[in-house]
Amino acid sequence: MSPPLSTVDVVVVGAGQGGLSAAHFLDRAGLAPGRGYVVLDADDAPGGAWRHRWPGLTMARVNGVHDLPGYPLGAVAPSSPAREVVPAYFAEYERRLGDPVRRPVAVREVRTAGARLLVDSAAGAFAARAVVNATGTWTKPFWPSYPGRDSFAGRQLHTADYRGPEEFAGQHVVVVGGGISAVQHLEELHGAGVGTTWVTRREPVYREDFDVEARREAVEVVARRVAAGEPPGSVVSATGLVLTPRVAALRDQGVLKRHPPFQRVVPDGVRWADGSGQRADAILWATGFRPALDHLRPLRLREPGGGILVDGTRVVREPRLHLLGYGPSASTIGAGRAAREAVRAVLTGR
Repeated sequence: MSPPLSTVDVVVVGAGQGGLSAAHFLDRAGLAPGRGYVVLDADDAPGGAWRHRWPGLTMARVNGVHDLPGYPLGAVAPSSPAREVVPAYFAEYERRLGDPVRRPVAVREVRTAGARLLVDSAAGAFAARAVVNATGTWTKPFWPSYPGRDSFAGRQLHTADYRGPEEFAGQHVVVVGGGISAVQHLEELHGAGVGTTWVTRREPVYREDFDVEARREAVEVVARRVAAGEPPGSVVSATGLVLTPRVAALRDQGVLKRHPPFQRVVPDGVRWADGSGQRADAILWATGFRPALDHLRPLRLREPGGGILVDGTRVVREPRLHLLGYGPSASTIGAGRAAREAVRAVLTGR
């Protein structure tokens, strides 16, 4: 027998930064967990994607953790692992909200059902007046297609699989990707005596600082892409790499010597168009993530340009659906503001 259908005002999908921010504003507006709103999260514990970061990613190295609304993170030791600090912070935040998150509950699909949206999940179906989707990107690692990739005899892994440099002792690793994760992997691997080769599509662009105003400018770049119905694009394409003393030292040491994309993967490494090659024991694809939106496919949201057109957070093709963590709200600085905007729109119908 199928679980009974539950009727709620709002279903929030995902309990990362965006989903918890939305829960805060729904709670503040007087909606009660259960009948008013429900938060569904596929993970078995609080923390969102932060639970799955590699152990060497300390709070001193993360690219900013913006406070959740109404309860700041406070001072933390820079040497503390982010995978411990942030989940503990999220867990306390959930407790202060009255533990509104149901987990582990995977959402299978969202589809239209007359005047409501039907959310089919592992905990049954929910008929909602509106859905706030905050599923982020961590569960959708992007693996680029390269000729010969399946022929590689070594190990291939993505940032999502990376756990630290120890497992690469005595090896040579080709790190592919131009973002901050790639730089952090290179730093850790180099520090452990592992040989590395860095491959990026473009020459890295370094900027001297990345203050709040610069962050807002980067968010606006992504917002313009999304407003045109295009995919959001990578973060680093909008921000560049911040030239911190640590990054500058890596560049000066030759660790950040960039190589252009190789032509193909061969069994023992990679090869460029000029015939030169690099032997490798492993290829680490630090090539980013895509929005985790497979469960929204029944709604047919894609524009001809491949993206999803949104007005603020509201999806133009389905106004009852709001996207957090998509485009400009994927940044930590944009998550709380976007959640406030989404909840206001849900409550007012505008």
